[in-house]
Amino acid sequence: MEVTSTTKYVRLSPKKARDVAREIQGLPVDTALDILTFTPKKSAMLISKTLRTAIADAENNFSLDTNSLMIKEATIGAGPTLRRFKPRAKGAAGPILRRTSHIRIVLTGAPPEKKKPRKKAAKAANPEPETAATADNA
Repeated sequence: MEVTSTTKYVRLSPKKARDVAREIQGLPVDTALDILTFTPKKSAMLISKTLRTAIADAENNFSLDTNSLMIKEATIGAGPTLRRFKPRAKGAAGPILRRTSHIRIVLTGAPPEKKKPRKKAAKAANPEPETAATADNA
């Protein structure tokens, strides 16, 4: 079972965010959250937020066990670029590109196994009381 979570139009350059996303691919969820917590970058906080959303979706919507979740892929795509201009010398204008990103995280995990009702072990622990017929034969 795969669970996908996406955050769009994040005001962050995709190039800067990809470095952090590469670090957590293929890791268990709890390890990835620890890494993201102690990574001092803006992208780590935003990827962590998306990862927590994916974990909550897996737990609440798909009834998956959060302990068995793994990060299958963490991709950072380029969003639309905001174009701004800064005045330059002699009446020229210099372009400023404010880039945005789309963060996509895919988790995989096995659904929790349903517990089968166990056969009563009480019969083995408490043997049936002796009947009158068995008492006569002894």
